[in-house]
Amino acid sequence: MSRQATAFVLGYHGCDQSVAERAIGGDTDLLQSNRDFDWLGPGAYFWESDPQRALEWAQWKASRGDYGTPAVVGAVIDLRNCLDLSSREDLALLRAAYDSFVRIRKASGLPMLENRSVPGDPNADRVLRFLDCAVLRHLHSILEDAPEQSPEPFDTVRGMFTEGGEVYPGSGFREKSHVQIAVRNPQCIKGIFRPRPYPAGP
Repeated sequence: MSRQATAFVLGYHGCDQSVAERAIGGDTDLLQSNRDFDWLGPGAYFWESDPQRALEWAQWKASRGDYGTPAVVGAVIDLRNCLDLSSREDLALLRAAYDSFVRIRKASGLPMLENRSVPGDPNADRVLRFLDCAVLRHLHSILEDAPEQSPEPFDTVRGMFTEGGEVYPGSGFREKSHVQIAVRNPQCIKGIFRPRPYPAGP
């Protein structure tokens, strides 16, 4: 698996200003997300090397009334034992977990889960990742239930995602493409900081 010892990256977490201040002051840990549609399964989520995307996320949450004042927290993350979904080896492991998940669902007479678009917007990206989240949870449970076997449980999960409209007509690049990290082991977060203000775009 992708054992990236001392592979430090900078991640950025969008949140409410009150959470940011407490996290930077050492008074609280960043919240671990554990929703059934999380893209990378359970963990504290960060946008890798992209404070602007983290701010956009926080602003979107504020527009929905979920946050008061949008803010961004930066973090130094040691990936440690990372399930890197840009790696062929780790993608093969994920596929094996999917095959196991399918067998269990069929044996139990349960319907398969699927990734879905937001209700009312069938043409949008399938941002509700029920299937992906369930397969990742299944993979983690397999490793946690057999600690004597290799590989060891993962500390972090890293994934690359293509999202959004074309950057320009005919482009193969998308406006919201990004790399996300889900930190499962809080010890991987080596430091938290307040990023400098991100410069305005053109």
